[in-house]
Amino acid sequence: MKQLQNYKWHNWSSTSNCSPERIYYPRSIHDVIAIVEAASNNKKKIRVVGAGHSFTNLVMTDEWLLSLDNLSGVKEVDYNTHTVTVYGGTRLYDLSKVLEKLDFAQENLGDINVQSIAGAISTGTHGTGIKFGSISTQVKEITFVTAGGKLLTLNEENNQEIFKASLVSLGMFGIIIEVKIRVVPSPVYRYISDHVYYPNLLKNLETYIQDNQHFEFFMFPYADQIQTKTMNPTNSSPKSTKLHQWNNLIVENYMFQAVSHLCLITPGLSRSVSRLSSKLVSKSTIDAKSYKLFATPRIVRFVEMEYGIPLKHFKEAIQEIRETIVKNQYTVHFPIECRIVKHDDIWLSPSYMRDSAYIAFHVYKGMEYRTYFRDMEAIMKKYNGRPHWGKMHQQETKDLRKMYPKWDRFIQIRQQIDPEKMFVNRYLDELFYSDERVNV
Repeated sequence: MKQLQNYKWHNWSSTSNCSPERIYYPRSIHDVIAIVEAASNNKKKIRVVGAGHSFTNLVMTDEWLLSLDNLSGVKEVDYNTHTVTVYGGTRLYDLSKVLEKLDFAQENLGDINVQSIAGAISTGTHGTGIKFGSISTQVKEITFVTAGGKLLTLNEENNQEIFKASLVSLGMFGIIIEVKIRVVPSPVYRYISDHVYYPNLLKNLETYIQDNQHFEFFMFPYADQIQTKTMNPTNSSPKSTKLHQWNNLIVENYMFQAVSHLCLITPGLSRSVSRLSSKLVSKSTIDAKSYKLFATPRIVRFVEMEYGIPLKHFKEAIQEIRETIVKNQYTVHFPIECRIVKHDDIWLSPSYMRDSAYIAFHVYKGMEYRTYFRDMEAIMKKYNGRPHWGKMHQQETKDLRKMYPKWDRFIQIRQQIDPEKMFVNRYLDELFYSDERVNV
C-alpha cells in the first residue's frame, strides 16, 4: 500500500487545495479497512479523492486523504441480471472500455467521463434524457467501509431506507469500495449537433425533450444561435469517431482556449467572442457506440455552478437568464449548458421527486465570476432550484433543509453510521450542521 506525506493536492479547476498530513493509495479492501482502523485509533478524519472534478471543498482536508485509484476494475459480471460489480476507484472511461468488450454499456453518462464511479455516485453526477436519472440511479447495490472498519452492503432488499440515503452521500457514510450497477446491451446512437435560433428552440422545447432519448442544448450569452445535441438509437453500424473527436479537440478546446485567454486579458471582448463561438460550433452527424458520444474532452479550465430546477419552470428560467445577462452585461463568454434528468427517490438528489432541468453556468478560470454566479443563483432559487453537490454554490444548511424533505432523516442516519464524523471535513460540517451551532 502506497503512502505519501507532505503532499499538496488541488482539484481540476484549482478552486480547492490542501496539504493533507498523509495520502494513502490502498490496493485492496483489506488495506482500506486497515487505514480506517488506524484513523480511528489516531482520531483522524478521512476524505476520499477521485478525479478531483468537483469545484467545491468536498475533498479538502489537513488530515488523511485516501485515493482509490489502485482499487479499480470490474470484479464480477452477471449476464442474467445485466449487472456488473466494480471497485469504487474505477474511472468511468475505463469502465466504458471494459463494458464494450462485454457488449454492455451504462445507460447514460455525463459529458465528462474522468470521474471515479464512487465520486460520480456520491455527488449525483448526471447526463441528460427525460427517461434517465443520474448515475446514482443505476446502482443496485453499494458497499462501504464504515468508520468502525466494518463492511456495510446496502440494496433495496436488505435496507431500502439507508440505501436511498446512501446513493448521494458526499462520502459521509464511509468509503465506497464496491458498487453493483445496472447496464444495458451496448447501443449504437445517432448523434446530431445542430443550430437553431432561440425562438424556435423555445417553441419546440417540449418536442425536443420528449422525442429524443438524449437531448441537451447550449445557450451562448448575447447570441440568438443555440447549439442542440441529440442522441437516439439507430440500426446503422457504428462509424469511426476520430473526426468527431478531432473536431471536438480543435474547435471546442484548442480554439476555445485561445479566445478564452483573449477574454481573460481583455474582458470587454466576451460579448463578441460568445457570438462568434455560437457560429463556429459545427453541425455534424455520426453513428457510434453510445459511450463514445456521451463525453467530450475538457482541456479548457473553468469554474462552474449548476442547479436542477423543476422541469415545468424551464422556459421561464432560461428566458429570465437571457434577459438578465443582457441587462447586466456580464463579461462572460462560456455557453450555458442545459440538460434534462428524470425524477428519482434518492434523498439528496437534486432530482428528488421531480423531473428536472439542469442549468450549468461556466466562467473561464481566472476571470471574475462571483457577480454572475450570484445573480444566476438568485434566478435558480426563484424557481426552486437545488444545487449540484459538486459545483459551486452559496447555499447554507437552513436553505438546504428546506430543499430536501428527507434532510433531517439523512443527518440521523449519517450520525448512526459515523458518530465521530470521521468522514466529515470542515466544509461538510459547515454545510450540514451550521444551524445546529446557531441554535445551541
